[in-house]
Amino acid sequence: MKITQCLRRNALIKAEEKALLCGTEALTWRSLTDRSARLAGVLQALGLQRGESVAMLADSCLEYFEFHFGVLWAGGMMVPLNTRLSDPELNEILSDARAQILIAAEPYLGRARELAESCESLRLIEIDGESDAENYHELVKEQPPIDDVEQDSSEVAALIYTGGTTGRAKGVALSHGNIVANALVAMNTMEFREDMVYLHATPLFHTAGSGRVFSTTIAGGSGVILPKFDETKVLETVAEHHITHLLLVPTMINRLVNHPAFHSTDLSSLTNISYGAAIMPEALLRLVMEKLPGVRFTQSYGMTELSPSAAYLPPEYHTLEGPKAGKLTSIGIPVHSAEIRIADESDREVARGTVGEIQVRGPMVMQGYWNQPELSAETLKGGWMHTGDAAYMDEDGFIFLVDRFKDMIISGGENVYSGEVENALYEHQAVKECAVIGVPDDDWGERVHAIVVLHPGASADADELIGHCRERIAGYKIPRSISFREQALPLSATNKIHKPTLREEYLNANPDDG
Repeated sequence: MKITQCLRRNALIKAEEKALLCGTEALTWRSLTDRSARLAGVLQALGLQRGESVAMLADSCLEYFEFHFGVLWAGGMMVPLNTRLSDPELNEILSDARAQILIAAEPYLGRARELAESCESLRLIEIDGESDAENYHELVKEQPPIDDVEQDSSEVAALIYTGGTTGRAKGVALSHGNIVANALVAMNTMEFREDMVYLHATPLFHTAGSGRVFSTTIAGGSGVILPKFDETKVLETVAEHHITHLLLVPTMINRLVNHPAFHSTDLSSLTNISYGAAIMPEALLRLVMEKLPGVRFTQSYGMTELSPSAAYLPPEYHTLEGPKAGKLTSIGIPVHSAEIRIADESDREVARGTVGEIQVRGPMVMQGYWNQPELSAETLKGGWMHTGDAAYMDEDGFIFLVDRFKDMIISGGENVYSGEVENALYEHQAVKECAVIGVPDDDWGERVHAIVVLHPGASADADELIGHCRERIAGYKIPRSISFREQALPLSATNKIHKPTLREEYLNANPDDG
């Protein structure tokens, strides 16, 4: 199956039905297909050759959908850019991917012009810009549509860069086959259907948001795009456009259920919510299940290197009673096309119930890291994707994620998984948000430190929260220090709590601990 085939199919059988809405602008399936084919023609007219890359720097928008299909229609590779990266980081990515064309929109046009000037071979296309650069909408309007190149399943469709904050950015090379395999699995596990109305609330430059572009299109469902996540806009959009399906990370869910308008907003159209990208606190999951009893929830586990999904917890296991109870804190079972094992440092499968690394193989596993053969070989050693995630598998084959190994705290020689401590803290009724990090300690090497945001009007001090944790988790896991803040915790571009920022803030405030 070709990625672009789903677009052509929808244009054939539901041409005048609405495909997408963003603000006041809408596209039918016919117009989305036509504009994608015209964009492909524009790219080829500007010199794009098969296998060359096209980057995009923009918030989520209709043009981002056209980018996803138009670049592939032309035979190119997509390079969606994280808008939160610095200019040096973006320069590095554009150079590594050898991007030939950069498509950009406000408010990033100024940065895009500087990036284009620093790279002579990079052509800039501006969406509604006022400079001398090529104008996106004029070009697409004037360019005749071209035939689909129809790339092979083994060809690279996207380079999605990750990990730039801890060293050289890694370009995850995803093939057409990777993307199709993931999209078909997502359709099934997330219960996508033709009459769905999906809310694209996660950024389209991220692998989860990008993956939903293809899976919702294959399903033939319509979509509504939000440029950025905003709790108020999400609630308003669900009510106004009768949204049925939604993907959120736990932080998003937490902020939605704590929004003042949550209880007064008509959310009755929602039938399916999928969540993932970070450990879901059990207390939060129980709360949102109680608040939205008519919604079917699905946990999704994965990462960019897995296109991105490899495991899921089906809706029927989101229950507190009956034979399927007891799996609520699990990330679930392998998706139908994945093999998953929990392995030790020597890549030997460990016994059930023993913590080890999640390793995956199957058609969703990336082709490798672009221009980094040694890192690719290490990560894909033995034909298994080494995720760096710590977990255990129970006797029923359900996987329980405990932490990223890089977020694991080693205190006094004991391994402390931050997600377990956060889960305990979230069970306190005064805690609205929290994050647990390891900070330097002369005696323990690292000590467990928690950063907490309380609900408005609630009160709790460090002693109370430490005592609360003592009743729930082992003594060596209990936070030895707690700091409180009034403002929300910092988020990454994918709306996950950004622990590197919290660690940096702590060390800046406590330089003697560094």
